[in-house]
Amino acid sequence: MRIERLTALLPGLGFLALLLAGLEWAVNAGLVRRALMPPPTAIWEVLSDLIASGEVLGPLFATLRLVFIGFAIGSAVGIALGTAMGWWGAAYRLLEPLVEMLRPIPKAALVPPLMLFLGLGDTMKITSVSLAVTFPVLVNTLQGVRGVDRVLLDSARTHGWGTARVLRHVVLPAALPFILAGMKTSLGLALIITVLSEMLTGQGGLGFLILDMQRSFLIRQMYAWLVILALVGLALNAVFAWAEGRALHWQRRG
Repeated sequence: MRIERLTALLPGLGFLALLLAGLEWAVNAGLVRRALMPPPTAIWEVLSDLIASGEVLGPLFATLRLVFIGFAIGSAVGIALGTAMGWWGAAYRLLEPLVEMLRPIPKAALVPPLMLFLGLGDTMKITSVSLAVTFPVLVNTLQGVRGVDRVLLDSARTHGWGTARVLRHVVLPAALPFILAGMKTSLGLALIITVLSEMLTGQGGLGFLILDMQRSFLIRQMYAWLVILALVGLALNAVFAWAEGRALHWQRRG
């Protein structure tokens, strides 16, 4: 199975290597301005120095801490509200207008107002990330709860199960694929909003460093930090995909 997975990755990795080789050639041939786009080998040298010196760890942990805290809070709120709206009609009628009003707003647009109310610290950043995460998880949870097979619900009630037990043992497990799909989408949004808030506040993390390198015209360093950010996103997606596969192992068997 592992050999098959590696084989499936080969075309994509080969295409990426081809693009990098083409970019290296274009820069060295003068087709691309070196001052604006250094060759990949030059960026790799800076990236290697950052990793070898351990300089990458501080900003990386600062960004990931905000991502994880905001993601956890937003997921919890989204699952709770989505479950309530999907299960109780009164909760849906109460919250649906507010949700539909706030959901279409790009969450990046909420960062400046939050800066006014909450300042430039971690509270504002975590709140921004939580808001970005909440709505995709909420909508997916709502759809998952509403899509639970009525036969399962009727069987649980026939056995005398109360609402809390039905939600815990029937509804949430049945809605789990929807919930995880929303969380997977929200994880990327959490990283985006974290980096954006770091850029706007000018305080710590990968976002601040990328913008600071650009302002200082340290182009190779800027691209090196961008590569680190891309690798972080790739790693987060891979870890979540692994966790999703473990949580939905019964789907794989089916």
